[in-house]
Amino acid sequence: MRAIVIGAGMFGASTALQLARRGVQVKIFDFAHNGKATMAGAGIVCPWATQIEEPAWYEMYAAGARFYDTLIADLNGAGETDLGYRKVGALVTSQNADDFKAAGARIARRAATAPEAGDVRLLSPKDAQALFPVLKDGLEAWFIPGGARVDARLLSAAMVRQAIALGAEFSNDYVTLVQGPEGTAVRDGSGTLHTADEVIVAGGAWASQILAPLGVDHPVKPQKGQIVHLRLAGVQTAQWPVLLPMTSHYMLAFDDSRIVVGATREVDSGFDYRVTATGQASVLAPPPQVRPACSRPAWPSPPALPMPRLSKRASAFVLPAPRSSRFSAASQVPPGCRSPMALARGASRSGRSRASCWPTS
Repeated sequence: MRAIVIGAGMFGASTALQLARRGVQVKIFDFAHNGKATMAGAGIVCPWATQIEEPAWYEMYAAGARFYDTLIADLNGAGETDLGYRKVGALVTSQNADDFKAAGARIARRAATAPEAGDVRLLSPKDAQALFPVLKDGLEAWFIPGGARVDARLLSAAMVRQAIALGAEFSNDYVTLVQGPEGTAVRDGSGTLHTADEVIVAGGAWASQILAPLGVDHPVKPQKGQIVHLRLAGVQTAQWPVLLPMTSHYMLAFDDSRIVVGATREVDSGFDYRVTATGQASVLAPPPQVRPACSRPAWPSPPALPMPRLSKRASAFVLPAPRSSRFSAASQVPPGCRSPMALARGASRSGRSRASCWPTS
């Protein structure tokens, strides 16, 4: 069997790897669009905390979280160790007592059938702040040990390398779909046609453009988001959990003394992935669950908190958002190909401002 995978982000890379492991002859085409979600996604993995109840969407997310342990172990066994994945747990909190109680019930219901979520427990304000030091005083939190964060750039690159090691071919090229007498073919940048038994489109926010030549009205459009990176020089943040405050903000930390804060969700923004003053102002507004000083991008002198001076960088992203509530993320993945779901929330690792495009539900 021969398969062509268009897109080498998290979905495409995972699909290509699973097919190659099954002995399928795989060709991967990826144009590396500026602003793609995989290159900028914050990478929160915690389906049990989501407030979205749509069954198909939730099961897709939950299945991805379950698959991570197997995926990471397999990649480690193949010599891939720089994957940017760490199971640090997640804190869910809210200043609204009713919302916080409802979150606890929702998480408990889901965790009861998801052993990978771990032993969910209620933390006192003191214990919650011990795990996430910039958390505001006096807030209880639900702690989900199975929560994780992932650098999608590193993980997707590792999956592509392993697919190639198993015989897959990779091309950094812009391709178009062509409907011929023998079925769908792929035309590369030089005009050469490539045929296969299956053509899998994993193009994220660009999927609609890719499928349009076939007359397919794919119910996805781009959605833009912007985030901020705060660096806490000298502070060890590698083990800090993901903070999910049940608002438009979220926070997560990485190994390099860096906290990511996001995100805006901007509809009808097209593929403009530039950072804007309005978007950054929205993200930098102090989240009510965090000490106010911790949201400021820079200081003329060290803040009065027990932490070093902060430095800041920004990024923005564009993601694919369904135009119809009936559209499920599961429809983007071919049957039998499990793909790790990393809900991209737009982040970058460099000190430059960036943006990305991604699909959401």
